[in-house]
Amino acid sequence: MKACIMCGGEGTRLRPLTFERPKPSIPILNKPSVVHLVEHLAKEGFTDIVVTLGYMAEMIEMELGDGRMFGVHIDYVYEDERLGTAGGVKNAEELLRNEPFIVLGGDHVLNLNLREMYRFHIMADSLVTIGLISIDDPREFGIADMDVNNRIHRFLEKPGPGEIFSNLASTGIYMCNPEIFDWIPSNTKYDFAKDLFPAILAKGKKINGLLVSGQWTDVGSPAAYRQAQRWMLEFLPETTIGGHFKTKDARIKGPLRVEHNVSIGSNSAIVGPIVIGENVTIGDNVLIGPYTVISANCVIKDDSRILSAYIFNDVTVGENSKISGSIIDKNTVIGQNCSLENGTVIGPKVTIGDNVTIHSNIKIWPKMTIRKGSRVSEDLINPKLDFSDNGS
Repeated sequence: MKACIMCGGEGTRLRPLTFERPKPSIPILNKPSVVHLVEHLAKEGFTDIVVTLGYMAEMIEMELGDGRMFGVHIDYVYEDERLGTAGGVKNAEELLRNEPFIVLGGDHVLNLNLREMYRFHIMADSLVTIGLISIDDPREFGIADMDVNNRIHRFLEKPGPGEIFSNLASTGIYMCNPEIFDWIPSNTKYDFAKDLFPAILAKGKKINGLLVSGQWTDVGSPAAYRQAQRWMLEFLPETTIGGHFKTKDARIKGPLRVEHNVSIGSNSAIVGPIVIGENVTIGDNVLIGPYTVISANCVIKDDSRILSAYIFNDVTVGENSKISGSIIDKNTVIGQNCSLENGTVIGPKVTIGDNVTIHSNIKIWPKMTIRKGSRVSEDLINPKLDFSDNGS
């Protein structure tokens, strides 16, 4: 079975995390998000995969290779300019034309039964089957009006006030017949949700929906990213230690996944579910609470508290600092006696001085320096970088 993974977007809504990596390379449990997706597709039987590439394409290709390590075959198709979701798939028509195929976003994190969706589509005889999920707030998604026979009669992308006629949101996962290419113009920016689906419905052609069950999110915002990490952590089956592990008088409660060469100091408490990468040093009297991921080569100094935080590679956290519900990108240094409140997003290569407080939901762009004793209550934007954080 064939799959097409769309990886062309710049991930502006995830800034400052996407200045040095494309959105599909955002780490989930210390592994690129798109790797989790390919592994799930392989498990579901989709072993012939086409990846459409745009922004920082070389990084995704380096992470996935030719697919052999995942038991699949991967081809790459490049976009010289932004073609939209449907336009990007049209650009890969030569590789997808001969049989039905599934389309997914490279930022999707999921455990859905995709094989069931494939079987349903084959039996239902429609141009497209859209995976749908019921959510409380569908304003950031396409919504569908679907009848008892799974036929979609109306579809609207990102409804405004007074337009939310359904809470059935599109997952952005589509099963497509090859005839779909006849509906998509070549070399033109064209989207599935904004352009293609309304055009098909306007002509009275059949689009089906399928209510999918399980976990799904697109890692399109820091909040969605935290959600994806959290539910992936909930599925940690047990405690595993991948190599040399040193501890002295620490209190450890799983489930944990600990990689090689991790050291935990005296009287520290580690409460899972937690993932700790290789070459991590955790000091004395440190509390690391549930739903935390610490990546490789990090140093967490004495008396710190790390609670539901996601810390990327090569980060140092100073003594007696508290990090709650924050995301901290690579090569960042946090001084002592600092407080990073819930929802904080710190870009790569940031230096935070001692005794700094960063208020909730603040974003700090890469390569910024925050002076000792500062209280940061608004986003800090590096003027040398693009300041936009909305869009794809």
